[in-house]
Amino acid sequence: MKAFAQVPRINRLGQAIGTALPDWTPPSSPGRETLSGRLCRVEPVDPAIHATDLFKAIAMDGEGRMWTYLPYGPFDSAEQYRAWLTSIAGQRDPLFFAIVDLRQQRAVGVSAFLRMDPENGVLEIGHLAFSPLLQRQATATEAVYLMIRHAFELGFRRCEWKCDALNADSRAAAARLGFAFEGIFRQAVVYKERNRDTAWYAIIDRDWPALDIAFQCWLDPANFDEHGHQRMRLSSMTSREPQAPCTKT
Repeated sequence: MKAFAQVPRINRLGQAIGTALPDWTPPSSPGRETLSGRLCRVEPVDPAIHATDLFKAIAMDGEGRMWTYLPYGPFDSAEQYRAWLTSIAGQRDPLFFAIVDLRQQRAVGVSAFLRMDPENGVLEIGHLAFSPLLQRQATATEAVYLMIRHAFELGFRRCEWKCDALNADSRAAAARLGFAFEGIFRQAVVYKERNRDTAWYAIIDRDWPALDIAFQCWLDPANFDEHGHQRMRLSSMTSREPQAPCTKT
């Protein structure tokens, strides 16, 4: 995917200034609506519906590896997890969703929109708690795709991804999904009694048309063989180096 540099304007004082946005209208923030795909639904968290399935799924991670870089967890019991899920279910920001695998017809992970700033057209996707049933699955990619697509369909200009700079898996996922690395914010967060340097990534609106096509191409059933193995890697389609991805109309 080719990156485009912004060409600054020059004001009457000879100073460089940003692109004019005379028609900018702040978008509406995401609401409690369901995002539907071929492999999954991303639907507002409801403890009464999702807590049991989610706890069963996350309990498959016996080592608690999925919680290392999240500010909460692991959870020792279904009751403890349900209480936490109940505490966050009514929030507007972060706005939590359950990821429901359509083949299994069960919730297998959690995601959220957060730090929503409609005035500037910016939001973040985070709180990704993918159980072993969701990790390294096309369903996980589709879930994030549905969220990114929804953000840009609402009219946001910028979709962010942030993580602990030491979280190698999250950083690799951000690059694979087409997020551009923007730098490290040193000593940005204290969590779990330790420091976090935060790695920043983002997709902006002018990146999105090419990335949208790349996601559609990768998620197309034709990209997978009879054993479910991918024929083309998503990273080859979302790379910021010139590529020749498939075309979608």
